[in-house]
Amino acid sequence: MTVQLSQYTSLITSEHQSAPNFMAMVSLLAQWAVDRQNMLASIPGLYDIDDAVGSQLDAVGLWVGASRNLSVPLTNVYFSLDIAGLGLDQGVIQGPFDPTTGLVSLPDAQYRILLYATIAANNWDGTIPGAYTAWNTIFEPLGYSILIQDYQNMTMGIALIGPTPDAVTLALFKGGYLNLIPAGVGVAFYFQQSVPGVPVFGLDAENSSVAGLDVGALALIVGP
Repeated sequence: MTVQLSQYTSLITSEHQSAPNFMAMVSLLAQWAVDRQNMLASIPGLYDIDDAVGSQLDAVGLWVGASRNLSVPLTNVYFSLDIAGLGLDQGVIQGPFDPTTGLVSLPDAQYRILLYATIAANNWDGTIPGAYTAWNTIFEPLGYSILIQDYQNMTMGIALIGPTPDAVTLALFKGGYLNLIPAGVGVAFYFQQSVPGVPVFGLDAENSSVAGLDVGALALIVGP
């Protein structure tokens, strides 16, 4: 709650309320305390993962345990008008310290996704239902959902369902940065919808994410 100067000046007794110089002096001294209290109260919001930006988001990353600086550059993510998937709202502008070979420092929006994924992994119970819950926490606000296919041979497939993701989010997904997998289990394939907004083709299932003949569209293998 925002602190108001009137909370202090209203405490002055009526016999002094009409003394302008006294009221001005009290207001001057009390305003310092009001400003400091409001400043301190605003600090938690600056480091809220949903609202933090720039260095504040980096500070959140220190607590979470994930840096925006990647050890392996994300390739094929820079904005280009001549390459499908890297146009407006898809590709990212090359930063001043990013090499031409790939992105090494995540923009705030994609870094926030990585932080959410790391938090989800730290709280995951290791089960597939738990993985769905964790991934939905990350992706549902962005309009995405996840499908998991257990191949019963210590490998699994993961499909990203929803609108066409921007190049950086897709690179994080197929690069394994957002993985939630049990120990000893590998990801054999990462999938993406071939037709955005159309369920992935599959048998023995019929829902908003999977549909059969004449409805579902084949999934595209995007990695590894």
